[in-house]
Amino acid sequence: MTPLEIHVLSDGKPGHENQSYGLAEAIGRLRPVTTSKIHLAGLRGPFSRLKKAFKETEHLPKPQLLIGAGHAVHPALLALSRTNDVPCVLLMKPTLPAALFDLCLVPEHDLEGRDPQDHVIPTIGALNRVIPPDGRPRHGGLILLGGPSSSHGWDAAAVETAICAIIAAGKDRPWRVTDSRRSPAGTLDSLTKTCPAVAAYPHGETGRDWLPQMLAEAAEVWVTEDSISMIYEALSSGAKVGLLPVPATKKAGRVARGVERLANEGFVTRFADWSPGAGLAEPPQVLREADRCASIVLKRLIPS
Repeated sequence: MTPLEIHVLSDGKPGHENQSYGLAEAIGRLRPVTTSKIHLAGLRGPFSRLKKAFKETEHLPKPQLLIGAGHAVHPALLALSRTNDVPCVLLMKPTLPAALFDLCLVPEHDLEGRDPQDHVIPTIGALNRVIPPDGRPRHGGLILLGGPSSSHGWDAAAVETAICAIIAAGKDRPWRVTDSRRSPAGTLDSLTKTCPAVAAYPHGETGRDWLPQMLAEAAEVWVTEDSISMIYEALSSGAKVGLLPVPATKKAGRVARGVERLANEGFVTRFADWSPGAGLAEPPQVLREADRCASIVLKRLIPS
């Protein structure tokens, strides 16, 4: 089978690339693909991004599918789609009319309870690059730290206290912790002084494949409640998932609502509901949203 030529439009944000490549790689698990990236990071205004997009595609094979995430890529995604007469997929709730795109894959917590249009596919969280479980034995624990955001504050003492209790209860297994761009400076240094049994991996020193690999190995994953994307990555890995406490500043916000739903449906265990004896609950299912959406994209947009 001839590889499907996919072009990913990137605004340079790791989270957006994670979503786009999550879909592209999932399509690649269903059929051969060739994926090229169109770099649009660091450019101001839609016209400069349009110019760069067309210039980069001059040196690439004609695409058969365009994928993008982020408001900045909207115009270029649509322009390349129209010029090349190929379908485009947007991985977010669009700021332009959704009908302009062939498919929009939108996290259901962003739809705010509204019935989606036919070409809008609700997803359980954002797509990601986490590889579905392969049945290998899992071991160890992984801790993922976010930071202050528009929906949550930060309580370093509460986070450290919770982590120390978790590690003490699971001292027979190795523990790793990583931070993120939003984590306050010094978070990992402070944590490793308080809990020396945990190995720290600063996010700036890990590659793009590090987190998916660690998630594929971990038996349990703890994530701070503010980090909705990392929560869904953990749930896609097949691990048991716990939530570390951070104060919510918007109790009715979409992130808080999404976390509440996951807790109510048994996908995650909050630290307040956890005990060393009972441990973490087994999620009712492993999320495989990238694979589900890949099947939809091929069925709807790519002639067989």
